[in-house]
Amino acid sequence: METEEYPKVYLYRRIVQAKLFIDSNYADKIDVDNISDEAFFSKFHFIRLFKSIYGKTPHQYLKFVRIEKAKQLLKTENSVTTICFSVGFDSLSSFSGLFKSTTGESPSAYSKRYRETKMKIHKKPLAFVPSCYAYQHGWLENSNFEEVSK
Repeated sequence: METEEYPKVYLYRRIVQAKLFIDSNYADKIDVDNISDEAFFSKFHFIRLFKSIYGKTPHQYLKFVRIEKAKQLLKTENSVTTICFSVGFDSLSSFSGLFKSTTGESPSAYSKRYRETKMKIHKKPLAFVPSCYAYQHGWLENSNFEEVSK
């Protein structure tokens, strides 16, 4: 029985190794051929195994990782163009299109919304605390919470 499980564990480790390769090298020019080589599988066998384990093809996962990293970077002061190239995209238009189709808003709108929300939180932090929590802690009754936070 142990000999039957060993090959499966070995295969999973190779797939996980390929996922970690994507996680580490998402900003580089990598494709399914590079990733499948990292796992020592043929391209099509690798794609089937990866999708069965992670629910996405390696290419879909690579795009997901790049978009998630872009979301983090859009919360900084970097430009959309800088972020686009730093997460591994070659074209600003393809990055913007994919970002919008994934998140529902353009990268610049996402960044602007984040900055506006951050400003609102800074100005009125109590407005972003659930009222039941604020009430439970006595912040709503005779409170100078906003005065203290300035």
